[in-house]
Amino acid sequence: MSQSNAPCLLDAKQMETHLQRLCREITAAFGDDPSIALLGIRTRGLHLAERLKAMLEEVLQRDVPLGVLDITLYRDDLSELAGSPIVRPTEIPFSLRERSVILVDDVLFTGRTIRAALDALLDHGRPKRVWLAVLVDRGGREVPIQGDFVGLKLDVALTHRVAVRMKEADGEDSVLLETRS
Repeated sequence: MSQSNAPCLLDAKQMETHLQRLCREITAAFGDDPSIALLGIRTRGLHLAERLKAMLEEVLQRDVPLGVLDITLYRDDLSELAGSPIVRPTEIPFSLRERSVILVDDVLFTGRTIRAALDALLDHGRPKRVWLAVLVDRGGREVPIQGDFVGLKLDVALTHRVAVRMKEADGEDSVLLETRS
């Protein structure tokens, strides 16, 4: 739940600016490489990937394949989650063979989500290479995973949570710093 008094780290305009910078960095790294494809990690990673896809297609003047990865069953804390997890489909409408896949997520924290995403991805094929794009890297890694393309890098205390809110899921775009309850 969002806290109404939570400090705003990024507003909608700033989020857009960071996404445009991510697009420029991806384009600079890959040029016009036809093998690139985006895989958004459900839920907000998918929304970010959809936005990056539109930006990349405008710059590259061609289609950039997009898929969605659900990592629910790959999480290492699945037994600790309350209730029954909701599993949604993974949809990768292209071959991973010889692809340069860019995994997209909203917040990079411990690295465990990305580890699970890599496990899920490899169950669907073996890409040529895998890169990671995140809107926010908040620090606090528990596994050795780093973002290749990072919108905003912060050092956030463990007592706080970085909450990315997106129009598609939350009705607004913002990044908030919330106190963990």
